[in-house]
Amino acid sequence: MRILLAEDDSVLADGLTRSLRQSGYAIDCVKNGQDADTALTTQEFDLLILDLGLPKMSGLEVLRRLRARHSLLPVLILTAADTVEQRVNGLDLGADDYMAKPFALTELEARVRALTRRGAGGGPTVVRHGPLSYDQVGRSASIDEHTLELSARELGLLEILLARTGRLVSKEQLVDHLCEWGEEVSNNAIEVYIHRLRKKIEVGGIHINTVRGLGYCLEKFVDPAKSAAGHAGGADK
Repeated sequence: MRILLAEDDSVLADGLTRSLRQSGYAIDCVKNGQDADTALTTQEFDLLILDLGLPKMSGLEVLRRLRARHSLLPVLILTAADTVEQRVNGLDLGADDYMAKPFALTELEARVRALTRRGAGGGPTVVRHGPLSYDQVGRSASIDEHTLELSARELGLLEILLARTGRLVSKEQLVDHLCEWGEEVSNNAIEVYIHRLRKKIEVGGIHINTVRGLGYCLEKFVDPAKSAAGHAGGADK
């Protein structure tokens, strides 16, 4: 999951960036509203963490422009001035959540998890795909209750593919959601990560299809036992 953090307080921005990266998120940080608006216009993100008191363009104006483009990107607002009027303005403009400074990092991380789940279609904290379970809170995966040893990059790929089961995901989309600015990840590297992930989940009968030149698709899971029973029933007719 890729997050844009728009925060002009360098100390707070550095702390949030380190904390969220340790939780497995890709974080891009801007320090003024104009840069935030430009990034949101030209790049794809899974969440915006937006300070209202930004220089060059206010956070509320960034939010207004984002929603005017009909973007459904989840937005978490941060502000040092926690007034009812500001909360109402932010929520009326389309913010999804609101936090007043100072705040506990653990609470912010919990709200980030909730908003990224909502942006991916909501649902429970544990996503199930046949025998595969993915815990979006603990960021861990298992097959038949056996924990999979996945790297942070492999977990990120799995998260993206699970959110788009049965749909084609291009290499460019994978890079956009996995990588921060300045982080070079080649198509060959994506192929290697997919290969490693595929080997680890295929033991559970879960398949990632490669559509040459286009991208990857996580197949909808078909229970082999039910499939065999269906074939047998057809043969008896």
